[in-house]
Amino acid sequence: MRTLSLAVFCAATMFAQAPPAAAPAKPARIQPPARIAEFRAQPASVQAGQPVLLIWATENPSSTTIAPQPGRVTPRGSQAVTPTTTTTYTLTVTGPNNQTETRTLTVNVTGSAAPVATAAVKRPDLSGVYNFGGGGGRGAAAAPAGPELKPGKESYRVVRGPNDAGYLSDCMPVAGPAAYGVPYPFQIIQNDKYVVIFHEYPGTFRIINTDGGIHSVDPDPTWLGEAIGKWEGDTFVVDTIGFNTRTELNGFKHSEALHIVEKFRKPTPDALEYEATLEDPEVFVRPWVVTRTFSLRPDLKKVDEFVCENNKDYKELFVTPAK
Repeated sequence: MRTLSLAVFCAATMFAQAPPAAAPAKPARIQPPARIAEFRAQPASVQAGQPVLLIWATENPSSTTIAPQPGRVTPRGSQAVTPTTTTTYTLTVTGPNNQTETRTLTVNVTGSAAPVATAAVKRPDLSGVYNFGGGGGRGAAAAPAGPELKPGKESYRVVRGPNDAGYLSDCMPVAGPAAYGVPYPFQIIQNDKYVVIFHEYPGTFRIINTDGGIHSVDPDPTWLGEAIGKWEGDTFVVDTIGFNTRTELNGFKHSEALHIVEKFRKPTPDALEYEATLEDPEVFVRPWVVTRTFSLRPDLKKVDEFVCENNKDYKELFVTPAK
């Protein structure tokens, strides 16, 4: 019995000390290769000096470039180029293990570019801190004072209850003319390439190029949209599309088709004139125009830091007590 017990003990000890069986190895994850889904020019033939929109879409790239320009780009997007002669563009994507794929297209250019006028255009300096502005709501002769809904679009009218804290209570970005109607100043900083607009409330900014260009074919919707700026004489014109649907216009919602053209002009050193033409062909009958005039605040060098608190967290402050 003693010998048998010792044998059983030894066997149990050996079994306990034996290393556990190795778990089956997981198959290595196979990374999908980079792929070019689309690469085209719109249009493919132009007169010299006219812009062309390069449009591309790729999948799974570690890097994406277009040569000879614009160089490194995002995996999908569009960008305007202005070739002076017939040019072949090459889209190259790099994937796992240095795998590459390329695709080319040729833009045909005819004629020669018109000579550029050498006369210098004096542009006003819009830089400065400005008070929020009053006025507005007046339209062109054929336009209404504000939005006019299309038949069947009544759901786009905003209806607020008695305890609603209001449009600006959630501290989200404010688009279009409404951004200049809040009781906080804004600041413009201008150089040769950009006009930057800082809104103290709710702490947002817009960086707008000044060389014009072409909008993206399908910009990702954002709160403030995709803005392209250019100078027309002494007026800075900003054309914006690509809005999301979470902002309001004069008490109305809008669709992603919203299009706003803004004009900034400085008739005097201490005033800034603003005009915005708004349209949304999916929701409103016709465009309408809003105007504002902002006064310069030479006593202020910059807007203040603003930390916005969501007023919906304090909704009890807005509730009317029951009688």
